[in-house]
Amino acid sequence: MVKFAHIADVHIGGWREPKLRELGYEAFKKAMQICKDKKVDFVLVAGDLFNTAMPGIDGMKIVVEEFKDLQEVGIPIYLIAGSHDYSPSGKTMLDVLEKAGLFVNVCKGVDVDGKLQLRFTVDEKTGAKITGVLGKRSGLDKSIYHDLLLESLENEEGYKIFMFHNLLTEFKTKELEKVDSSPLSLLPKKFNYYAGGHVHIVEQRDVESHGKIVYPGPLFPNSFDELEKLGFGGFFIVDNEKTERVELEMKKHLGFNISVDGLSVEQADQKIKETLEGKVFTDVIVTLRVYGTLSMGKPSDIKFKEMFEFMNSQGAFFIMKNTNKLESKEFETINVETGNVKEIEEKLIKEHLGQIAVDKDEQKLILGLMESLSKDKVEGERVTDYEERMKKEVERIIEL
Repeated sequence: MVKFAHIADVHIGGWREPKLRELGYEAFKKAMQICKDKKVDFVLVAGDLFNTAMPGIDGMKIVVEEFKDLQEVGIPIYLIAGSHDYSPSGKTMLDVLEKAGLFVNVCKGVDVDGKLQLRFTVDEKTGAKITGVLGKRSGLDKSIYHDLLLESLENEEGYKIFMFHNLLTEFKTKELEKVDSSPLSLLPKKFNYYAGGHVHIVEQRDVESHGKIVYPGPLFPNSFDELEKLGFGGFFIVDNEKTERVELEMKKHLGFNISVDGLSVEQADQKIKETLEGKVFTDVIVTLRVYGTLSMGKPSDIKFKEMFEFMNSQGAFFIMKNTNKLESKEFETINVETGNVKEIEEKLIKEHLGQIAVDKDEQKLILGLMESLSKDKVEGERVTDYEERMKKEVERIIEL
């Protein structure tokens, strides 16, 4: 008799917007409370507990408090690192929390003639045997799977759980076509349950050659697209062989997907406003996606500010706008011959010069900003420090 919770992709501290970041915290707290109320034997976290290897203090405090409360009522936590909270240097807050005894990292093994023999962590109460492989960015964890000694894992007796943080090729959807994946054949066979994470999809399948393979989705949506597609997060509770999804709808979601293709700015304004009329916005998260090519006017001419003010006046909790695919004929498409990236960038910039009024060397300014904004966050750098560094760099370029 085994009863456990399967959580993944919590991404504590992932949202920049304070309101949504707090909702992420509340979703985590609610999930932990449900685990206590349901009296699960243990909790699995299949990677990306944090959004970064060095999370902020606020998120850390919440995790410590909740994990400590679980332990006090006899519910242990078994965890693997994900692609976000893993660090090649090994310097992550996960190590600190594990040394404090707040959870057990089950990705442990020994080298046997150049191969990796994973060790099982045995849950004292149920006797369940748990092991797994951590997740790394850019599919770098594939090498670990290739080095596994599968026979010892597959021949182990008892109730077995394998945790992984990877997209299985057989689970790819159209939206995940370009995401790096690994074939199911890399996973050891003959486990009772495979606790997946990494890709934010809700999926469970019984695979004859392996066992029950489950992706629980994010505990709380972590992007505009996820809010639009999922609306809310959740996790699974497994009671023997029965899996039940627990949905965490922290706030109602209201999504709008509006095409303004071929319309003028005035017509686009009218269409969007008519779509919003009569809707109830009280205490809901609103996602507004507007796309298409305007026949006249620029995207910036659409009166989004007025629309936001209207929805806020109706009590909206938070409003997000996506206009990535909103264009204008005033900015014509440019055809460039194949060449190196730098030449193409310079040609595109020259073609568009003069469309925006600035009192500086426009080409130099654009190239400088492009170079600056292409810089990645360095290993171990906190998100807030990275953002501050980028802000100062942009201010320096603009003032030149």
